Amino acid sequence: MTRILHVLDHSLPLHSGYTFRTRAILRAQMAKGWEVRGITGHRHAAQGAQEEVVDGLTFHRTPGEPASGNPLIREWRDISAHADAIDALVRAWRPDVIHAHSPVLNAIAAQRVAKRHGLPMIYEIRAFWEDAAVGNGTGVEGNPRYWLTRQLETHAVRAADAVAVICEGLRGDLIARGVDADKIVVSPNGVDMDQFGTPVDRDPALTAKLGLEGADVVGFIGSFYDYEGLDDLIAAMPRLVRARPRAKLLLVGGGPREQALRDQAMASPFADHIVFVGRVPHDQVEHYYAQVDILAYPRKAMRLTDLVTPLKPLEAMAQGRLVAASSVGGHRELIEDGVTGTLFAPDDPAAIAAALAGLFANRDGWDARRAVARAFVERERNWSSNIMRYEPVYQRLLARPSRTRAAA
Repeated sequence: MTRILHVLDHSLPLHSGYTFRTRAILRAQMAKGWEVRGITGHRHAAQGAQEEVVDGLTFHRTPGEPASGNPLIREWRDISAHADAIDALVRAWRPDVIHAHSPVLNAIAAQRVAKRHGLPMIYEIRAFWEDAAVGNGTGVEGNPRYWLTRQLETHAVRAADAVAVICEGLRGDLIARGVDADKIVVSPNGVDMDQFGTPVDRDPALTAKLGLEGADVVGFIGSFYDYEGLDDLIAAMPRLVRARPRAKLLLVGGGPREQALRDQAMASPFADHIVFVGRVPHDQVEHYYAQVDILAYPRKAMRLTDLVTPLKPLEAMAQGRLVAASSVGGHRELIEDGVTGTLFAPDDPAAIAAALAGLFANRDGWDARRAVARAFVERERNWSSNIMRYEPVYQRLLARPSRTRAAA
């Protein structure tokens, strides 16, 4: 039986797009009969045991506290601690393949161990760390740290036995860096249709509690980062309400931009049309999807959003919701304008308002679009079928002659 060790930044019980994708991968691999475990580094902030089972999945933790001091020294020490923890688990559990997931620090730690034990390693990139830092407001494009991180990423890709990316945008960027296209497999974001593919009915009590009775509801459910463009969505509300007086905006989630967005909403002339819910338990999220007519994703135009496809629009499609999104590259890879969703110009509140008002004014095609979008997710973005993209890669790596193992 094939054993796969996943090297991770963080995992359940923390909730994020990263942890939900990880859960979907591991659950699908277990359903196929493979043995899987995950190990997280010091960036996993949740308290818990060194080995714990969450949602039926086994995770190991890197012991100790994150290093302190100079950022470069701190990160190098964290890599070393993570590598030591991976090495100990490899010696105890004896996996067949190491599957490291971004950021690049995980790949560097995993490669040390894979080389030492003669194990094949696949490196999966969900976003380039340097671009994610810019998108999160913790980095600056083109500065020395950005350049160094980019070089580390390229080195890690070249050193890996195989590379997986979540979208064509990332694949194209790596090919432009000189990486062999045959080395790269695209394993796109998907939805666990067994867990998230059955929409629930709208709860009238929750509708009343949120003040959404009789409203045209636009919603966003996710993390409040600057690159999500929620400030543009709030700025679009005056135009939208003037066109559709019953329009309301439902914002579910939280993150670094939450307070700034709440302040912006309070200053809006239509503040009473904007509802903040805060974070909700993941098992309750579907009840909030059921409150929304149109899920809006107004991501700003930048390298991160042009290269990376998000998960949330796929979840909305699976839940039978309409989707409207900015026409950045990551969205264009998921959404066919006028077929599975509606695209509007990024960084443009007027364009957002016009697109949403147009959808509310023409409800006749809603059922057909919902059906087409859901069928797209079931056919092409369902984790039960996405998992097959990894299998030939694993088989190819395992068929190679074993590299010399270090003494155990």
